[in-house]
Amino acid sequence: MIEVFKTNVSSKKHAGFLLGVLHGLFPGAHFNFDLEDRDNILRMEAGGSPIRVDEIIFAVREHNFQIEVLPDL
Repeated sequence: MIEVFKTNVSSKKHAGFLLGVLHGLFPGAHFNFDLEDRDNILRMEAGGSPIRVDEIIFAVREHNFQIEVLPDL
């Protein structure tokens, strides 16, 4: 499963910090940021596990960043 989020993370430093936080909370998942995209995309791939969107959003917002699920087109 893959989930895509829109964020306000704009620096590599903040992205690296959040990746560390998210990997700690979801050790089996793969995360990456696309800071070149206008929506500062965060992608999560969880293999066969269900993605706990609410927990990801909470973890990012807990560090004062904005995040929302990017709807499928």
